[in-house]
Amino acid sequence: MKLKRVSAVARKEFLHVLRDWRSLGIGIAIPLVMLFLFGYALTLDVDRVPLIVWDQSETPASRSYLSGFSASRYFSVIGHARGYREIERAMDARRAVIALVVPVDFARKAASGRGVSVQAILDGSDSNVASYALGYAEAVTRRFSEEVTLELLRKSGVSSPAKGLELEPRVWFNADMESRNYIFPGLIAVVMMVIAALLTSLTVAREWEVGTMEQLIATPVTRGELILGKLIPYFCIGMLDLMLAVVVGEFVFHIPLRGELWLIFASCSVFLVGALSLGMLISIVTKPDRAGRHHAPRLPAVRVHLSHRQHAVPDPAVHPYHHSPLFRGAPSGHLSQGARGATADRRGGLPDRLRGARAHPVAPQAEEEDRITGGAPCSTA
Repeated sequence: MKLKRVSAVARKEFLHVLRDWRSLGIGIAIPLVMLFLFGYALTLDVDRVPLIVWDQSETPASRSYLSGFSASRYFSVIGHARGYREIERAMDARRAVIALVVPVDFARKAASGRGVSVQAILDGSDSNVASYALGYAEAVTRRFSEEVTLELLRKSGVSSPAKGLELEPRVWFNADMESRNYIFPGLIAVVMMVIAALLTSLTVAREWEVGTMEQLIATPVTRGELILGKLIPYFCIGMLDLMLAVVVGEFVFHIPLRGELWLIFASCSVFLVGALSLGMLISIVTKPDRAGRHHAPRLPAVRVHLSHRQHAVPDPAVHPYHHSPLFRGAPSGHLSQGARGATADRRGGLPDRLRGARAHPVAPQAEEEDRITGGAPCSTA
């Protein structure tokens, strides 16, 4: 294998890509569109749930209770109703997911210490959002109930009860618990696979289609030199797409990159070589250009479906087939898992002895957390 012949084939392929606006669109525009589309549209967060309120009491106590919903980032009060008909119309029009009906005697019962019930009406067409909204509403109501109870105890001259067991959650690696920080790094594997399958699955088939393959066969270029020369330009395009994904994630979607940047590029380069080789295999087997276009888009779906780590790792008792060697061997799952670990700095995939210890003195508990999170901020409730 001679590098001069490989560079000649690579230069020819570079010129073809630069002169073909369709190849440039597939290689650069489609990844950016996918990143923005999935980055903005694909989310697992349930916040700013539209809420409509029917305050029959209209007292300072009821307004204080409802202010807890207005101040919460999980709710967005869209308006106030005057009856069940308005609530029904708001839910039919999908302007509201949850409605609160505060009774007339709310303030009197709350001041006397008797139990008071607030009706919560939920749109159950989306059970996932409804269950989250109900949990958020119960949390706000529980907090208001505790404040009312403590106020009644102070007025009656009784000392506040001793605090019982209290859970103090501390979130590592994703302090804000935003699903975007989990989903966006996994998109890197999807983008890499789509670009590799669409670009390289047409490169050899195109030579047969336009009739230039016979000219290449007549040259001293060997099979290995031809394949390697054709892979180099698309490898560079794939690494450019990876750089664009990192820049978009860091500066547009504010995905924290706390891990090792070189480790992301190294793992993606290994994955990209395999993905490009698979696309090249399709291009060689399916000589007609149309056949390559027909089979190439199916590859990303198969690779992502085989990856049991592309999203959450399922329970082996519920999905035992996900833990078979076939599913565990899916490269896209390992790449997406490594990308998420690098953004969250789960030691960046490196052993502790290669990363070094931190020099600043901290408390023992904080030092242990700092060792695990790599200094990433943790949220404390």
